[in-house]
Amino acid sequence: MWLNVTGKRIFAATGGKDFDASRPAVVFIHGNACDHTVWALQTRWFAYHGYSVLALDLPGNGRSEGPMLDSIEAFADWMPKLLDAAQVEKAVLVGHSMGSLIALETAARSPARVAKLALLGFTFPMKVNPELQALADSGTYTVVELMNDWMLPKKSQIGGNKVPGSYLLGGSIRLVDQAPRSSLALGFRICNAYGNGADAVKAVQCPVLIVSGERDIMTSPRAVRGLLKDFRDARLEILPGCGHLMMGERPDETLDALKGFVAG
Repeated sequence: MWLNVTGKRIFAATGGKDFDASRPAVVFIHGNACDHTVWALQTRWFAYHGYSVLALDLPGNGRSEGPMLDSIEAFADWMPKLLDAAQVEKAVLVGHSMGSLIALETAARSPARVAKLALLGFTFPMKVNPELQALADSGTYTVVELMNDWMLPKKSQIGGNKVPGSYLLGGSIRLVDQAPRSSLALGFRICNAYGNGADAVKAVQCPVLIVSGERDIMTSPRAVRGLLKDFRDARLEILPGCGHLMMGERPDETLDALKGFVAG
C-alpha cells in the first residue's frame, strides 16, 4: 500500500489483506536499517484476525522515498501525518529498537492518536558504541556484520529457525546491507542523540507492553526493568534465550505477546 505523506511516497505492507480504516489499526515501526519484512508473521496474523495493518518502510528505508528524518522527535511529528494519510484516527503502535523510540515519542506527543503501545527491543538512553558509529559513518561493510553479530546471540546465528531452509543471520545481514549506509549511520546517530525518554515515559497515557530478549546485549532487559515504574500502565515480557531481533528469533512467542496485549 502506498501513502502520500508530506508529498513523499511511503510504502506500508498490510499483512496480505486490503487495508480497511474502519477496523482497529495496528502500525508496525521497524528498527534501524530494516524494513516492513521483519514483521512478516506478526502482521499477517493481525490482518487475518480483524485488524487493519500498516507495516511501514520509514522514509529513506525499504521502498519509501527519502530522505530519512534526522531525529526521533522528527519521526514522532511525522507519525500523525502518516495516520492522517491512511485515514486512521487512532492506532496501536508496535515499534522495534529505533522504532520503539519513535513509537514512545509519538505516544507522548500525540496521546489522542495512540490506543496502546508495544515496545520491542526497547530501552533509553539507546546509546551506540562509538566504534560502531565510526564504522557506519565510513560506509564499510564491516558495520553490517558487526551489527548483526550484536543483534543475534551465537545460538541464533547457527540455525534452529522453525522455517525450513531459513537462515536468520544471513537474511538479517542481507536486509541491513541493502539499506543505504547513510541511513544506517543516521539511524545510529539519532538513537544515540535521543534524550527525551524520561519525559516521554511520564507523558504516555495508554497501556504499554515491553518485550525484551533475555540475551539482548543492545537493549538489555536489566535496564528496562528500572523503567517500568515510570510508566502509568506498563508490563514487561522477557523472551528466554532471545537476543535483539525477537521477531525473527522467537516469532511465535513475539506474536503471542502482542496478541495478548493488543486484543486484551
